[in-house]
Amino acid sequence: MTSQPDHSHESDQALGFDDLTRDIAEVPAVEVITTVAVHLMSAAAVKCGLAEGGEADKDLDEARKLITALAGLVTAGAPEISNFHAAPLRDGLRSLQLAFREASLVPDAPGTGPGEKFTGPVYS
Repeated sequence: MTSQPDHSHESDQALGFDDLTRDIAEVPAVEVITTVAVHLMSAAAVKCGLAEGGEADKDLDEARKLITALAGLVTAGAPEISNFHAAPLRDGLRSLQLAFREASLVPDAPGTGPGEKFTGPVYS
């Protein structure tokens, strides 16, 4: 009796990819943009030490990168997703920029903080 190789795992992977592709095709761009922005915001908040882990998770170098990426996404995406969707993202971004400034031992000069090349200077 010879055994046949089990290809069900391979077909499951292919099916999963096809399902994922089909699902993404059905999602409106505004939803993808806002979801990515929320993920960036959440990660930046953790790296600013604002999450449950506080100081243990604080890493301002990582936070700077995340906030800058978020600023680029929000600035570029805002005209495409309407003010209704963009306004809360801008508010969240500004809050993170201010939290970063507050968490920094030596705050950046106005206009040089994370994402400020996209948003302009952020003041408290």
